[in-house]
Amino acid sequence: MRKLSLIASFAALLAGSSALLAQKAPTNDKAPETYRVNLDLSTGPVVIEVTRSLAPVGADRFYNLVKAKFFDGARFFRVVPGFMAQFGLAADPKVSQAWDVSIQDDPVHTTNARGTITFAATGAPNSRSTQLFINFADNKFLDAQRFAPFGKIVSGMENVDKIYSGDRERPDQGRITAEGNAYLQKEFPNLDYIKTARIAQ
Repeated sequence: MRKLSLIASFAALLAGSSALLAQKAPTNDKAPETYRVNLDLSTGPVVIEVTRSLAPVGADRFYNLVKAKFFDGARFFRVVPGFMAQFGLAADPKVSQAWDVSIQDDPVHTTNARGTITFAATGAPNSRSTQLFINFADNKFLDAQRFAPFGKIVSGMENVDKIYSGDRERPDQGRITAEGNAYLQKEFPNLDYIKTARIAQ
């Protein structure tokens, strides 16, 4: 009986781990001047190199999201060939809601070239939060729309190019925010995703 009780306690602890993360206020630690993030995608490994001076506010938010394991299990829910692959809504909707805190815009210091990563926004000033995208192509027209790249793919762009695009923009972002992966796995099971995202040591 005691063994069963311990197993049950451990299961409850695991079940509550994402809830604890969701309750924790977003952190705002300053990122290193340069750092790398290892993404283990369902299509293969990818390495992002971030240069803080390009967009300090965005670089700091990305750093804190990765440290919190926010992106683990997150789907690429909006993928437009020749344009970009968007992600940044958490697998657990409680986590997305906890981190849905807007950050200030950064000035654009470098162009949205192929392989760069930037935060998505609604079009309104200072509306960046957790959603990001990777540019499939040179999207210079985004520069004037306040999309400020803060990093670039330095390894594994071929795996970014493999990200499933069959559902294009069909997944409903409101439902992803409210239901997380439960909605996506049922309605859009082919979406590629981030297994883990970790700061490179």
